[in-house]
Amino acid sequence: MNASIITVRDFRKRYGGLTAVDGISFDVAPGEIFGLLGPNGAGKTTTLECLEGLRAPDAGTLRVAGIDPTHDRRALRSVIGVQLQSSGMPESITPDEAMRLFCAYHGVAPRHDLLDRLGLAGKRRAQFHELSAGQQRRLALALAVAHAPRVLFLDEPTAGLDVQTRVELHALMRELKGDGTTIILATHDMAEAEEMADRVAILMQGRIVTIGTPIQITATGAGLTKISIQTANGSLLANGHPLPAVAQQTTRDSYAIYYSSDIGRTVNALLEAVNAAADPLIDLRVERPSLEDRFLELTDARSGNGR
Repeated sequence: MNASIITVRDFRKRYGGLTAVDGISFDVAPGEIFGLLGPNGAGKTTTLECLEGLRAPDAGTLRVAGIDPTHDRRALRSVIGVQLQSSGMPESITPDEAMRLFCAYHGVAPRHDLLDRLGLAGKRRAQFHELSAGQQRRLALALAVAHAPRVLFLDEPTAGLDVQTRVELHALMRELKGDGTTIILATHDMAEAEEMADRVAILMQGRIVTIGTPIQITATGAGLTKISIQTANGSLLANGHPLPAVAQQTTRDSYAIYYSSDIGRTVNALLEAVNAAADPLIDLRVERPSLEDRFLELTDARSGNGR
C-alpha cells in the first residue's frame, strides 16, 4: 500500500458513559474507496465526524493528508469534502446560490454542471425548503465535490435517492477515484459497499471486527453458498427434507433457501427431491457468499446467535 492519506491509531470517543468508538486503527491509501460498515450505533458517524474535525477524539491519533483534524481545521477544509446525513442550509437559499457560495469559499469557479448531472437542473432556482429530501442530499453531494477535494467523506450518500441518481452517483465516485480522490464511504448498503469499495472495515459496538477487500472478508467466513429454489407446488417449503452439506435452510416468499458447503451434492439432492415429488422446477439460483451474508454471520457471532 502507498503512503497513507488517512491514518487512525487507537482512536477512542465517549459520550458520557457510552463508548462510541473503542480503540480502532486503520489506514487509507490515496485514491482508495474505503467503506465503513456497521449497524446503527457501531461508531461509523462518530469516526467520520472526528476525521472531519467536527468532534474531538478522547484518545488516539487522527491524520488526514498529514493534517490533525482537531488542531488545524482551517487547513483541513481545503483538502476535504463532506456530505453529511443532514444538511443545515438556510431554507431560502437556492442550489445555484449555494454552489456559488461554497465555491467562492474554496476559491474555485462554480460547478453548476454538477447540479445538472445530479438531477437538479430543474431545481437550480428553487429554495432549499422546496427540495425533497433526496434532492437536498444530491445538492449536498454536489457541494461536497465542487472544489475537487483530495478526500471525500460520504455518510449514507444514496439514502433516499432514486435508482437513476444512485447510478449517476456511483459513476461520479468512479471518476473521482480515477482522478486520485480518496473516498470514505459510510453505508448500511452492503451491496453498494461490495460494488464500490476497494476495502471495507466492519465496525460493531465501537470496534473493528474485520477489515480487508470484500473478497477477502467473504472468503474468511463459513464459505457457505446460498442456493434458492422455487417449484410449482412448493414441495420443499415444509423444511422437512434433510439434504447433504446443508448447514442452514429457511424459506422466503415462495423459495426454499439452503446454505451449502458443497454445491454439487446439495443441488443434485434438490433435483432428485423435486423430481421424486413430481414438482416442476420454476427457478434455481446459486449465489456465492456476499458481503451482506458475511456481515450477518459476524453480527450473529457477536450476539451469540448461530446462523
